[in-house]
Amino acid sequence: MDKKLKVVILGKGAMLANLIRGAILSDVDIVGVLRYERLHLNFVSMIIHDFFDPSPELTLIKKHGIVDLNFCTANSEKFRKFLIKNNVDVILVGTWSEKIEKKTFDIPRLGTINVHPSLLPKYRGVNPYLETIRHGEKFSGITFHLMTENLDAGAILVQEKIEILDSYTGLELRNKTAFRARFLCEGLLEQLKQGCIIPTPQDESVATYFKDIEPCEMTLDFRNETSDEIIRHVRAFHPFRPTYIEENDLFWKVDAYKIKKTDEFGIPYEFLYSDKSSKIIACADGVGVEFKGLKKYNKYSS
Repeated sequence: MDKKLKVVILGKGAMLANLIRGAILSDVDIVGVLRYERLHLNFVSMIIHDFFDPSPELTLIKKHGIVDLNFCTANSEKFRKFLIKNNVDVILVGTWSEKIEKKTFDIPRLGTINVHPSLLPKYRGVNPYLETIRHGEKFSGITFHLMTENLDAGAILVQEKIEILDSYTGLELRNKTAFRARFLCEGLLEQLKQGCIIPTPQDESVATYFKDIEPCEMTLDFRNETSDEIIRHVRAFHPFRPTYIEENDLFWKVDAYKIKKTDEFGIPYEFLYSDKSSKIIACADGVGVEFKGLKKYNKYSS
């Protein structure tokens, strides 16, 4: 019998859960999973967190008897020794905030593979879900690529296009992308077992990069954004950051699912209608956008 591929998975949330499921479908040996929360919580805090608020991915790890690795960083000598001791073939990374050092990602026999939720080399950076919607793209994607020292720049192993519907917020796009990652992961691991995959270098001439958003971008800019741009802005930011309407000295928190264009027109930033929870505001193109379910922002409760 052929020796099973040994895989370690790093990540968070829905992406991590679907990489685990993909690896299970491919029948590889999951040596262990290192969860994102380990970067930010100490041992005692993790125990409390997992007891009172266990995540779906932790439930999945326990259900399948997978080792829940207890390392506080992917760059520790203890983690590196673990990889070497277990002769790990592949590290899969899906949603990870720290920069993984070359000394770590070079250890696996076949390499460390990052999962990036865009059609690389476009939309490199921290939140392609948000940026693709915000920029009016009709398609996003998911890319499995070899990790290098340059962010999201390694050779592509497999890639899939994902349609962005007009109704999508960042949440729907994230969930759809993570779900597709499961099957792409399964197929990639099968190819790696058979040794029949050729990495494709990224075309740097068409690469784009977006940094993390600034706090000021959470307040909607009706003077400079059209009605379509305002709606995309709100949908793109959900659920990663809230968006707000500024009215005199007040701020109103927007519900991403209760916003639409109207037939009303006015000068940019004119309040065409306003009550305690609903407003119609003219945008840069003069078109009014209706907001319902607004909540007054309170820094002590938001």
